[in-house]
Amino acid sequence: MTELIQHESTQDVIAQSVAAKVTNITKKQINATLTLLNEGSTVPFIARYRKEMTGELDEVQIRDIQSIAKRSKELVERKNTVLKAIFEQRKLTDALQKSIQNAQTLQELEDIYLPYKQKRRTKAMVARENGLQPLADWLMTHINNNIDEVLPNYVNEDLPTMVDVRAGVHEILAEQIGEKANYRQWLRLRMAVDGMLVSSLKRGMADKDEQKVYEQYYDFTETIKSLLNNKFRILAVNRGEKEGILSVKIDFSEARMMHFIQTKELNGQNPTGQGYEILHHAIEDAYKRFIRPAVEREIRQELTIQAQEQAIKVFGDNLYHLLMQAPLKNKIVMGFDPGFRTGSKLAIIDSNGKFLAKQVIYPHKPANVQKRAEAISIFKQLVSDYKVELVAIGNGTASRESEEFVAENLPTGVKYTIVNEAGASVYSASEQAREEFPDLHVEERSAISIGRRIQDPLAELIKIDPKSVGVGQYQHDLNAKTLDEQVDNVVETAVNQVGVNLNTASPALLAHIAGLNKNLAQNIVNYRNDFGEFTSRTQIKKVPRLGPKAYEQAAGFLRIVDGKNILDNTDIHPESYAAAKKLLSLANISPVNLATDEANAVLNRLDNEHTAEQLDVGIQTLHDMVMSLQKPGRDGRSEMVGALLKSDVMHIEDLKAGMKLQGTVRNVVDFGAFVDLGVKHDGLVHISRMSTRRIKHPSEIVSVGDIVEVWIVDVDEKRNRIGLTMLTPQ
Repeated sequence: MTELIQHESTQDVIAQSVAAKVTNITKKQINATLTLLNEGSTVPFIARYRKEMTGELDEVQIRDIQSIAKRSKELVERKNTVLKAIFEQRKLTDALQKSIQNAQTLQELEDIYLPYKQKRRTKAMVARENGLQPLADWLMTHINNNIDEVLPNYVNEDLPTMVDVRAGVHEILAEQIGEKANYRQWLRLRMAVDGMLVSSLKRGMADKDEQKVYEQYYDFTETIKSLLNNKFRILAVNRGEKEGILSVKIDFSEARMMHFIQTKELNGQNPTGQGYEILHHAIEDAYKRFIRPAVEREIRQELTIQAQEQAIKVFGDNLYHLLMQAPLKNKIVMGFDPGFRTGSKLAIIDSNGKFLAKQVIYPHKPANVQKRAEAISIFKQLVSDYKVELVAIGNGTASRESEEFVAENLPTGVKYTIVNEAGASVYSASEQAREEFPDLHVEERSAISIGRRIQDPLAELIKIDPKSVGVGQYQHDLNAKTLDEQVDNVVETAVNQVGVNLNTASPALLAHIAGLNKNLAQNIVNYRNDFGEFTSRTQIKKVPRLGPKAYEQAAGFLRIVDGKNILDNTDIHPESYAAAKKLLSLANISPVNLATDEANAVLNRLDNEHTAEQLDVGIQTLHDMVMSLQKPGRDGRSEMVGALLKSDVMHIEDLKAGMKLQGTVRNVVDFGAFVDLGVKHDGLVHISRMSTRRIKHPSEIVSVGDIVEVWIVDVDEKRNRIGLTMLTPQ
């Protein structure tokens, strides 16, 4: 058998496939990227330290290449499997092999393979075993013949009557027609363009939808084409169907499909006679029993996949901006985990994130007057004793009541902020939290987590399952494996863009550094505990099981603050230290004078082309090297938005139409953004109220963590809904 990939390398075939699907990227860039990935290089490492090889592709482009290459490889492997299976059946013709080799998608390939796929015993198989295939073949070329004259010739012990013979021929024809790839492909294409998704309320299910969550889908019709511009509706309809509230189907003209099949099957013959009658019923049955249900399932599945991909992308974007919020450095913080009956848990954290003290207070009813008075005294004493500069209040149960309490009792100059506490309870009950704080209760650990989130969002949020942080839409309806992959990619990108302090980073943080894993991260921490702080990057080579490849991938993202070599606190990779030192020598800059105005001015005046040639490095590598030398220890998050700090409190009843406020974007979804105004419920800025220009998605305007100015449009206190606009009222 001729293998699909025999005269060409698999990578070359995959590179061609990738090149056909991405824009503005050359085949040379694709091949270089695939080679690096195949050699074990990580995406962050390639994006930062192999720019000359890839033509400066960023992480998104590299991951696109990686993803398309993976799917292309799966298609190549499936083609070879199909070829082998058909070859072993001795049914592989040159034309069939060419069709398989030219298939562009897995669906197209499976359509071709369907007639040859091993399947459960069917009525058509039984009919063939009873000798009816020749009769079925004869009928297709003798539509106008009197078939009753032929049927008696096939009556036997297994087919005792002409009715049985006719039924057997019907089954063979229906299965043959139903398995033809061109019919499925035609219907799939036309249904995707002209089909209508229709949903309706199931009889007797109105009471089940108590909150009227799915009310807009009780009598809903939208074209498939239009739905692809409103993909969140697909997930909403799917959920309503899954919960048994909605009935969902795709409407399409049956007459068009029947006419198309009949025209092809008749092949120019006039539709008369008994043979046509059998063929017509077989076509109708093939469409209703085989073709239509399969294609409708495929289109629904494809719609769901595309909607999930969009939701996962939105989740990834939101998570990235959440992780990359600017840290609030050098502040002594009180973490405030609100509660009613069980009290509010307080935790004092020093400016470096070290836990100092804890306390439980009862500032709210049902606590009695004495306990509420004690709460005020304890709170004020803690703020005074530890010189607290900021109170971070969790946004869960009793959050707004706690906000009032804090605002009323804070001394002048001390601020507070509301922190999204989603996932804090998950972390608090985790094994990692128990290891960090074995002597504390779950609720007390939660207060520490809330406080640390404002000091260093990335370092703290990395400890919990990112799917628990509440920055997506329909998260629980998404493909778990694909969502996990996106989460891993986002976390890897964020951690490596920021870099980590090798001497303070937790195992959870280190595990996301390029080239490392959980075991190597723990080995690094164990080595640090056993032998003291690292004084240079090269020391990590001594860590057990950390080999040359892991060192190559990880070293540039690990920082040594106040170490012997200032280059260890930059983005410059150790492989480029010699070039960096030569650069400083050429510029006559001493390492101790780095980051001064004078040194930065000298570096800015360099002749880049001439200097790169002297150092034997690429222009982009030189550019990155200069940026790193100008800002040793830089943290990319310093340019991101920080927290909205407050000293007063508002209630929903205080809000009036036209009022201008500041708020923090908590979540971005396909149809708008939810903004925390400091009242109990977030307000919604619909996509239509974000910009005067047409935008495709709210993420073009806002990101999670942004501080935005909004105006109140309307307030529905009964339903706790607040309508907002970002457009200045006329």
